[in-house]
Amino acid sequence: MWNEFKEFAFKGNIVDLAVAVVIGGAFGAIVTSFVENIITPLIGMLAGGIDFTNLKITVGNAEVLYGNFIQSFVDFLIIAFAIFFAIRFLSKFKRKEEAAEEVVEELDAQEQLLTEIRDLLKEQNQAKQN
Repeated sequence: MWNEFKEFAFKGNIVDLAVAVVIGGAFGAIVTSFVENIITPLIGMLAGGIDFTNLKITVGNAEVLYGNFIQSFVDFLIIAFAIFFAIRFLSKFKRKEEAAEEVVEELDAQEQLLTEIRDLLKEQNQAKQN
């Protein structure tokens, strides 16, 4: 049982996944800070200084902080658009890179022979037409 656990826990995929989760968490903190401290104030400034976090409804002794929900939703939209544009940019860059690295596949003997026959037939047809 211990050997099975070691094999499972120390597989390359599991370790890679753990590293990805840790880096993703750190990146999430960076994105959250960017949105909360830079993007949201700029959007608030452009929208006339609107801050949704102070919106609330008081019902008896309870406060319903619906402004926090609206702010979280706006933050989500901003993050989603930022990630969308980043992935779009990276995919365009990747496509250009793949096109530059396109390699001509080497033909096997049969395909090469068929290609030669095709070319010879084209030459014969052109010679007959002239």
